[in-house]
Amino acid sequence: MNNTNKHQGLRNQLAKILEDKGIIDRNVLEAIKKIPRHLFLDSSFENFAYQDKAFPIGKDQTISQPYTVAFQSQLLEVKKGDKILEIGTGSGYQTAVLCFLGAKVYSVERQNELFKKTSRFLPTLGYRPKSFVFGDGYIGLESEAPFDSIIVTAGAPIIPQPLMAQLKIGGRLVIPLGEKIQVMTLLIRKNETQFERHEFGNFIFVPLLENKN
Repeated sequence: MNNTNKHQGLRNQLAKILEDKGIIDRNVLEAIKKIPRHLFLDSSFENFAYQDKAFPIGKDQTISQPYTVAFQSQLLEVKKGDKILEIGTGSGYQTAVLCFLGAKVYSVERQNELFKKTSRFLPTLGYRPKSFVFGDGYIGLESEAPFDSIIVTAGAPIIPQPLMAQLKIGGRLVIPLGEKIQVMTLLIRKNETQFERHEFGNFIFVPLLENKN
């Protein structure tokens, strides 16, 4: 695969940009340095791969801005062996970051074409989630619950109740909430009925849609 010293240098620069923006989790920064983001884009767009910007990947989806990926990953406080549900596989870049951090990732994607492409592609880079699922992220993955953490990589108007139910006590749910502009939101489950809520500023995501197609 085309992964050169030049690409490594660009990744190091990107990690430094993210650190300057406030990413302090050393493991997350290491993931940014190691994962070849350019391979997640069409080769004709390689020059955009290490800019701190989102980029279209087709089907009205994007590969998220590196800062957003790093910020969500940092909020999860991933520990090796954590069982994490990812809603929205997309390009698989966020999935790869979670795998790099040592998580057992269960990833759900509703776009069939993206699901097929990413589930074939990620293992070629050595990133193997516990499960790829073609399905409706709104309903989560009850058969594998509870999860240590849940990450949603699309903007949602509300927090889907099934996701809250599938989070273990003490677990963390990171979700961007809102219509056109989203507020990055962290829920920490305190007990069966109570969740502690934190908000972390505005982001822009593609919408979280119900039902698969």
